[in-house]
Amino acid sequence: MSQVRDRLPPWLAVPWARLLQARAADRLPHALLLSGPAGVGKRALLERFARALLCAAPDAEGQACGRCAECVLLAAGNHPDLVRVGPDPESKSGDIPIAAIRTLCAGEALTPSRVERRVVLIDPADHLNAAAANALLKTLEEPVGRTLLCLVAEHPERLPAPIRSRCQQLRIALPAEAEALAWLRGRLPDEQAALALRLAHGAPLAALDRLDPERLEARAQRLQGFIALARGERAPLAEAAAWNKLGAALLLEWMAGWLCDLLRLGASATPPRLDNPDQREALAALASRLDPVAAHRFFRRVLEARTQCEGSVNVQLLLESLAIEWRELAVSGRAASA
Repeated sequence: MSQVRDRLPPWLAVPWARLLQARAADRLPHALLLSGPAGVGKRALLERFARALLCAAPDAEGQACGRCAECVLLAAGNHPDLVRVGPDPESKSGDIPIAAIRTLCAGEALTPSRVERRVVLIDPADHLNAAAANALLKTLEEPVGRTLLCLVAEHPERLPAPIRSRCQQLRIALPAEAEALAWLRGRLPDEQAALALRLAHGAPLAALDRLDPERLEARAQRLQGFIALARGERAPLAEAAAWNKLGAALLLEWMAGWLCDLLRLGASATPPRLDNPDQREALAALASRLDPVAAHRFFRRVLEARTQCEGSVNVQLLLESLAIEWRELAVSGRAASA
């Protein structure tokens, strides 16, 4: 069965119905901002809707038929009325530059060529640099005919307020844990589904990637290094080098989860929830020796570092700083509790 015809996850049924109703009533906005956590399925939803809009013969459920000439072009990635705008692959910043928006808005780029509507996917829209955002705002203020601008973002708050105000916003929330587990258990062994969902912070689509054996082994090694730092048994610069080799974004995601669990275990020996339930014993032993106030401060520092890594910061120096701070925090906390 093709991706177009696959059944939507149940938590996407309501936003899908809203999109179909707007199309049926001919009340689609000229700009749509679709947001939500990574791994919740917002991109899959938007891709499906774009194909349905461009299909020449959508079925009774509003889905693309998968057989018409438009669907054939879509499947080949060659449909001229589906336009994608994203970061410059040659740039290290990960930003969407102004040149991409100027190209989009120039000439006939916003005018449909084969069907009655052109769909533009701007993803991730929260990576528009300031100049690109200003250029896009001018287009939003003067919408073009039958073009639907679709902005996708994990962090819509990073978009300028005038852009957000000119888009119809649709937020996809994390599903309830029971609903997500029911869906995952059709795709993962029962005993693994709950752990995968916790490691993905409740995002079901992301959970499918969390049980890769190499990824789990890397996580275990880095947690051992994290704990060894806290015990004064590991050199901060050596551990920071291992963090950088793994990738700062993934490492800081894991570290934020470890710290959350340490704070939970410091407050209660039996917290109602852990992000890393398979590592409870190792984390509990460390939690008893941490100063909670200092641990909270360091947790905020890690969250700030996750944002900084998306910019032009020297990642190696940032990770080295974090490793030194963590060792000092943990060793001083251990000394105080001795």
